[in-house]
Amino acid sequence: MRAARIVLVVLGVLVMAFGAYVLVTTVRPNRIWGLATWLLGAVVLHDAVLSPFVVGAGLLLRRTGRSIRAWVLVVVQSAVVLGSVLALVVLPEIAAKAHEQKNPTILPFDYGVRLAIVEGVLLVVVIAVLVVGGLMSRNRPRALVEPTTNR
Repeated sequence: MRAARIVLVVLGVLVMAFGAYVLVTTVRPNRIWGLATWLLGAVVLHDAVLSPFVVGAGLLLRRTGRSIRAWVLVVVQSAVVLGSVLALVVLPEIAAKAHEQKNPTILPFDYGVRLAIVEGVLLVVVIAVLVVGGLMSRNRPRALVEPTTNR
């Protein structure tokens, strides 16, 4: 196990070094700050917004008063993560589309409408899973608990 960890750490360091090399050799220096700002913003959004939202959704679902099956919680949290990451990736395209482009073929689609459609589909999936999960937990036979007697 220790050897596997060492190999993975060395591999990770090599991949990061290669990424840094490619970044320095292919990106103009005046563009690196914009990239660093975007990456820092992504980390802040993940740690300050996305992660607490997923944990909060899980806690809220657990405290609904009913026992929620694990697969329902997994589907809901996965949909929240997928929707959030998709919005994080598509929002820069929406912002870029709002600015006048010299070449209109760079951003040819209406990304806002497409994002709304995908987020709507995710919402429908989450609602369907919650309804099915709620019906399954309601129809689940309850175990009979026999009262204990002090002898």
